[in-house]
Amino acid sequence: MTDDQPDPADDRSTAARSFLHRSRDVVVLAALTGALTGVVVAVFDTVVLEVLLEAVLELPLWAGALAPAVGLVVAALALRLGGRGLSPGTADEYLRAFHEPGHALGGRALVARMAAAVATLGSGGAMGLEGPSLYGGAAIGAILQRRLPRPFRGADHRTLLVAGAAAGVAAIFKAPATGVVFALEVPFRDDLARRMLLPALVAAASGYLTFVAFHGTTPLFQAVGSPDLAARDLAGAVALGVLAGLCARAFAALIRLAKRLATTPAVPRIALASLALVTLFVVTRSLTGASLTLGSGYEAITWSTDPEHATWLLLAVLVLRSLATTATVAGGGVGGLFIPLVVAGALLGRAVGREVSTIDEGLFTVVGVAAFLGAGYRVPLAAVMFVAETTGRPGFVVPGLLAAVAAELTVGRASVTAYQRDR
Repeated sequence: MTDDQPDPADDRSTAARSFLHRSRDVVVLAALTGALTGVVVAVFDTVVLEVLLEAVLELPLWAGALAPAVGLVVAALALRLGGRGLSPGTADEYLRAFHEPGHALGGRALVARMAAAVATLGSGGAMGLEGPSLYGGAAIGAILQRRLPRPFRGADHRTLLVAGAAAGVAAIFKAPATGVVFALEVPFRDDLARRMLLPALVAAASGYLTFVAFHGTTPLFQAVGSPDLAARDLAGAVALGVLAGLCARAFAALIRLAKRLATTPAVPRIALASLALVTLFVVTRSLTGASLTLGSGYEAITWSTDPEHATWLLLAVLVLRSLATTATVAGGGVGGLFIPLVVAGALLGRAVGREVSTIDEGLFTVVGVAAFLGAGYRVPLAAVMFVAETTGRPGFVVPGLLAAVAAELTVGRASVTAYQRDR
């Protein structure tokens, strides 16, 4: 080799150093994405739950019944005026951006959708905070990657999109592993997103730590004990999974119909959805004495733990909650479907546990969550991880796995979103 010829070893060394620097920069930007997402989600959670929803729940009954209708009107105005006719989708927007390179998530749309989500959920709309949290994180990540493209040469253009989505879910549920698994699993029915694990892990951890700095580490659900499982309980878990798969198919069909209705003219759509929500509120109050169709549904899970409630009443609340979520989606409300699936699974599991469990009805509540959530969004891994992280009870994982698999096999090709792909 002459002095004028470059040394291939030097070229490889330079390329390796460049790759390491880019990798380090990507990890740093993933951590920044997670931290920013954690702050946004913490503020969002506080405004919705501690400011607006608390005020709505203290209103006279007639005003509480009308509050979700007001929220739908404000959400429609935010999307139309602030967002120039945006759709109400949140998780769907993440999936569209994941699969369609030309579908960019921008700052104007982020502000408009988050404002619409605050109006919908803060007024008592029967949806979850995780959809806007996921969308907010994904949009923050996508914007950062577009503004700082240099470290991502040769990398996937969706790296920070996925990292931000993982951070949003990790923060709102205080469950970092669930955030990672959900963000990687939900884009596909039968596959996982690839080559994005490390940024998603870093962003989820960063988002979680930032969120709990504001809101503490108290878990979402208080599960007691680690059950000594009997064969009857394992068989019951499989049966519950099949039943949850069938119910999730019906729920997915309702949601898909509601999303189509959400594209119709606003005035008659909001009027009909509001009438439905008021009717469901009145029926639920007359049956239970509680406002269980308002809010994301955690109160319904707490209410279901009272042993005085009959099985038929648990199933009635399951139907009423599902219809309230459907009406909110049809009216153009902005929110998530993860928690409505969790609530439906908890109610179904509690009802089944009343009939078959030999040890603890709480076990079947958790198993129902894993089955219904896994089937509704086609995310069995994320569903089982959610159960493990939010309960902190490893004894619930095995029956949760059995139920999630049974539900996945039963649900077929149904899903609450039309934007998933097979692989």
